[in-house]
Amino acid sequence: MVTCINLMKLRILLGLVLIGTAQAQLSPDYYEKTCPRALYTIRNAVHKAIAAEHQMGASLLRLHFHDCFGCDASVLLNDTSTFTGEQTASANAGSLRGFTVIDDIKSKVESVCPGVVSCADILAVAARDSVVLLGGPTWRVQLGRRDSTTASLSTANTDIPSPILDLSGLISSFSKKGLTAKEMVALSGGHTIGQARCVVIRNRIYNETNIDASFASSVKSNCPNNGGDNNLTALDAITPVEFDNGYFKGLVNNKGLIHSDQQLFNGGSTDSQVTSYSKNPSSFYWDFAKAMIKMGNLSPLTGTSGQIRTSCWKTN
Repeated sequence: MVTCINLMKLRILLGLVLIGTAQAQLSPDYYEKTCPRALYTIRNAVHKAIAAEHQMGASLLRLHFHDCFGCDASVLLNDTSTFTGEQTASANAGSLRGFTVIDDIKSKVESVCPGVVSCADILAVAARDSVVLLGGPTWRVQLGRRDSTTASLSTANTDIPSPILDLSGLISSFSKKGLTAKEMVALSGGHTIGQARCVVIRNRIYNETNIDASFASSVKSNCPNNGGDNNLTALDAITPVEFDNGYFKGLVNNKGLIHSDQQLFNGGSTDSQVTSYSKNPSSFYWDFAKAMIKMGNLSPLTGTSGQIRTSCWKTN
């Protein structure tokens, strides 16, 4: 089994080389001469962070997701007197974490090659490394992004898909960013290592009917009808810190914890894809890796746009 999984990951890696080199603005070899130890330094730091706390892998992946309807590290910026940042957006407030890990990685990279590697690229690489360390696929991250000099609360509130969206709303939200319904389902599989706060899932487990009754009952013990808003429940109850297809297995059994997750398998156009992923993890891995590359190339700042921040939480 281990040999088969390793071969599958190798095929994904080799197969995505052509996709990676097709990106005109970014390159997986961007730092090969200017900071050859960058990827090694990031990987080591991510490994230490996940070894200390397995759930940090999911947090780093989520940071990249929520940054990447732009992929410019704007999500890392603290509020200033001139703008209110993205960290208090409805989808981010009280739930985004991993900022100190990114700060630590940035500090280590700066000590190796100061002023070269962007925070946006660190987010992208840390997300990939997190997935790999938790058992998922690998891919060649496109590099060369630059960091934004501002952030927008209103844009974050508009762009990041809400957990209460129905399928049509989800498809529309991803489509506005150039992502297909198929890519949306694949990317949603990142929830296989995620957790949800009680305040996000309460209405689903107490009021919705397309949920397995025994599953809902088990979750209620950690998510009371009143209080406990920040109590966390794993989105994949079987293998919560292993990147696999357990999330999709849950959906086909009506054990999706978030409303928008179960919408992917609720008698709609994406049911067949969810069923396929629940039975074929290699298909999910392949599509997830391709979708991550595409998502990572959404409107990056390149060339002379933006800057290379010295500290990820503030502009230079």
